[in-house]
Amino acid sequence: MEKSLEGWQKLYDVIIIGSGPAGLTAAIYTSRANLKTLVISGAMWGGQLMLTVEVENFPGFKDGILGPDLMQNMWGQAEHFGAEMIFEDATAVDLSSKPFKVMVGTKAYEGKSVIIATGASPKRLGLESEQRLVGRGVSFCATCDAAFFKGKKVIVVGGGDTAIEEALALSKLAGEVKVVHRRDKLRASKILQERASREPKIGFIWNTTVREILGEDKVEGIKLAKVDSDDEFELICDGVFIAIGHKPNTEIFQGQIELDEAGYVVAKNETKTSVEGVFVAGDAQDHRYRQAITAAGAGCKAALDAEKYLGEF
Repeated sequence: MEKSLEGWQKLYDVIIIGSGPAGLTAAIYTSRANLKTLVISGAMWGGQLMLTVEVENFPGFKDGILGPDLMQNMWGQAEHFGAEMIFEDATAVDLSSKPFKVMVGTKAYEGKSVIIATGASPKRLGLESEQRLVGRGVSFCATCDAAFFKGKKVIVVGGGDTAIEEALALSKLAGEVKVVHRRDKLRASKILQERASREPKIGFIWNTTVREILGEDKVEGIKLAKVDSDDEFELICDGVFIAIGHKPNTEIFQGQIELDEAGYVVAKNETKTSVEGVFVAGDAQDHRYRQAITAAGAGCKAALDAEKYLGEF
């Protein structure tokens, strides 16, 4: 087939890189506007919601919806309006001239505009049990999943602002929250530390690292080890929230557009990047909210901005 030819090129009005809520919402809007749209989804399409068992806070689903089902619905809607999707990773971009080029292995796709929606990935502990129990008691988002742990015992791993914000959010619903930190003091801001210290449900386990998350089909406990002595001990818990930071998936854009020190895309007027015709939406730019609904809203804005940009030619 022609598509298998090395260096094969095809021109699109919009190339969307990423297929989470931001990317697929953008695709719905651009394809519905009759713009020829390509979504380069990534080998693991659908973003972080593909690892979420149940979503209860996305508008329109009073009984909740499974994360993969929500993403399948979004993609079906974009496909209905004519969007195309490639289930592979973008491996390089050339944003130095127009049309822009996005490489997928040896294939090059050209776009009159580009929407970056590659998201961010939570930093992980690197444990097999952590990966196996994602969505079964292991979570990376208290705002998303706290409601599932009403009255239960949970562990938060980390010591920065994210970890303490997670602990505070969980304390409103969980019965007990323990923060496990590898150092003897927090890195979180003073005001967050003060709030946590005043919350009776929150306790701290200092100078401690995670060795294993216990449980076969769901989280049942956690194995910890003291940093100074290497002594191991176990705690019973119902959930483990990993809060050691996020990393934006923006490596292929280094040297192509403006990124901040942490690697997030710098946006001007909400969606515009440092390159005219290149837009951004979702967690690749947003390191504050990181919610499906805010990502979807940003995808809508980026699509509308791209449509306006293309209309000015």
